[in-house]
Amino acid sequence: MVINLSEQHSLLSNWISEMRDVNIQADRMRFRKNIERIGEVIAYEISKTLPCVEKETITPLGKAHSKMLSQQPVLATILRAGSPLHQGMLNYFDKADNAFVAAYRKHHPDGSFDISLNYMAFPSLTNRVLIIADPMLATGASLVKTIGLLQKEGPIAELHIACVIASREGVNHLLSSVPGVKIWCGDIDEELNSKGYIVPGLGDAGDLAFGEKAQS
Repeated sequence: MVINLSEQHSLLSNWISEMRDVNIQADRMRFRKNIERIGEVIAYEISKTLPCVEKETITPLGKAHSKMLSQQPVLATILRAGSPLHQGMLNYFDKADNAFVAAYRKHHPDGSFDISLNYMAFPSLTNRVLIIADPMLATGASLVKTIGLLQKEGPIAELHIACVIASREGVNHLLSSVPGVKIWCGDIDEELNSKGYIVPGLGDAGDLAFGEKAQS
């Protein structure tokens, strides 16, 4: 299942336009804030689909009945680029448990790369709703590898992926590799270049948010 939030115009489309703009990208704080706001929107949209229970609340004037989440989700992020997106989701799922994964592309002289995972910290995932925040769903390789490792820790009740921009190839790879996954994205681009970057995309989200890194 794929939900492209740009199919209907909203403020989210405006934020993505700013993030793509090379003239606005130079403002790192604005770039991070736009990612964070997109995380908040995606968290709100996902919350509509999660199981809830009726709760009675005592007010100063009587009793009110409302719906509450039956269980808090686990919010996971792929460091470092996923940090602002994760924070946006945590602003809304403020009681959620959290998981962190360090994944990066280990480049080779011939231009190819492998996905390296060198750190994972997470709570119990058994029968939990897991939401993974990764701003750019390019090839999908890092997400598939991350999901495979997390699924070994116990049966996951629901799996949601939150991203700012996805490639069509990455979406298809994820859907074919992870049955039942739900992908929530700000927009979908049709092309990947020879280096595995989304075109037109917006560049390297981690570098734009936090500064350029040395290649490994």
